[in-house]
Amino acid sequence: MTKGRAELTSGRRNILIEWRWWIGPALLSLALALIFADPFIGDWDGLDYTLISIDGRPSSMALGRTLFIFANHGAWRVAHGLFGLQAEHAYLLFKYMIIAQAPLAVIACWALAREVSGSLHTATIAALLVATSPFFVIYSGQVMTEIPSLLLLALALLTYLRGVRRSSVWSMLLGAALLGAGVNVRETVIFYAPWLALAPIACGWKLRRRDITYVALSITVFVVIAFGPFALWFLSDVGGYRAAWYGWRESGRLEAALHPFTVRNALAFLVYFFLAAPLVFIGFPVAAWREWFKAKFSAQFALAFVGLSATLCLLFYYSTTINWRYFLIGLPALAPIVAVYFMRSETRRFGSVHRGFLSAIAGIALIAIVLGLFLKPSRDKFTAQHAAMKEYRARLAVVPPEGVMISGAQSIAVTYWRGIGLGHWDVIGAGSGWPGAALPQTIERYLADGRRVFLDADPRFWPACGWQESETRELASIESRFHFRRLAETIYEILPQSADAVSDKPDLQSLLPENRPADVERCAGQGKMQG
Repeated sequence: MTKGRAELTSGRRNILIEWRWWIGPALLSLALALIFADPFIGDWDGLDYTLISIDGRPSSMALGRTLFIFANHGAWRVAHGLFGLQAEHAYLLFKYMIIAQAPLAVIACWALAREVSGSLHTATIAALLVATSPFFVIYSGQVMTEIPSLLLLALALLTYLRGVRRSSVWSMLLGAALLGAGVNVRETVIFYAPWLALAPIACGWKLRRRDITYVALSITVFVVIAFGPFALWFLSDVGGYRAAWYGWRESGRLEAALHPFTVRNALAFLVYFFLAAPLVFIGFPVAAWREWFKAKFSAQFALAFVGLSATLCLLFYYSTTINWRYFLIGLPALAPIVAVYFMRSETRRFGSVHRGFLSAIAGIALIAIVLGLFLKPSRDKFTAQHAAMKEYRARLAVVPPEGVMISGAQSIAVTYWRGIGLGHWDVIGAGSGWPGAALPQTIERYLADGRRVFLDADPRFWPACGWQESETRELASIESRFHFRRLAETIYEILPQSADAVSDKPDLQSLLPENRPADVERCAGQGKMQG
């Protein structure tokens, strides 16, 4: 245990005494979360999380995200019972719970970096690297799982490491339990499971019988807490959970087929990794080499190794190539070793720890500003899409509550407002729910059953390029097979050709890429930026 005692420097100091160091990054993260908070709920998944949090049932995605869902559900029940918070405003409660957790996650990352580096300066730089990550900023104001999972992850890594260094089995078990709890917020936390075995080795444990017992108990606790809730829901099949889960798995299979792994995807992986934290991406190779040269397999190196491994595991998930938020997973573990490297480099450069510290902060601030300006067009686009989801309720006012909607990118909005209880609309949805070439037959079946079908032909909801372009083309092909009656600016009722009614012209051909050169050009520009 000699190595472990040697590494245990001033990391035991009370975090409250050192508040002057972490308060800046924490307040910065809170300010950024409030400034850039999403105008509505956030990404599509967030709308689903909101609905099932109100209902109090686990998500059908992956392992159910039960801790995230039921923590929100408990808060909703309290707010609804005490203050009469209505379901349509529940998302505000959930969103501000995430905003409140953002500074806590930064503080936890600060404490983790403080523990492994023993340096207040390094810990503060590491916390700033996390707080200024554009992905962290964007998702600290959405009803998504990224921020709470990072909070639990950093606390788990910190608690377990302290338990290892102090040979405290109870701290180790608590750390393992927190790591398992993190899996029930976001499943990618499971990629940190090797930390349970590597941390003791990095801290000099000889893996005697007692040491092996401690590690085995920790792994057992982790497995039970990580997989137990999902196993209970799956085996009990409450509310038809098992069928819903199989439905999600099939949907994932279809989505994966749409986004196969290619060399281009690997390039997108590197771009997203860079955008998550440019200084971490650039500095990590040299930082890791120098740490290995100086201290071999130290706790700091082991932590960074697990963080890099967790990031690389994303290569096996198809959605990584189209969703950048996943790249936050490695940041709490990678930031400390990079912060050490930059602090040492800047200190040597200026001949002063104080000046080196200020130089590192200035560098982080400059890159954050430049990257923020670079990503602003993409963020503005997503913000506009999310705002449109919020406003879509007004569009649905002209549609009968029992209607069937074809809304393209706003399919999830229809599902959300139906889930809130404002209507009973069915949806011919985009993505995995899209019928493809069978779209005309699907519409005809609804009409034969006496259902009224409506189309929102707003070009914003029908992409001119990307993987949804095929849906736009298939939609345009139905114009010759039906009559249309206009209800609002872009909303039409679809009628059979036999209907004795005036047929308005939705001009669906205008949605095709060849008729939208400006939109296609924007797509090309975004493709260059991402790939």
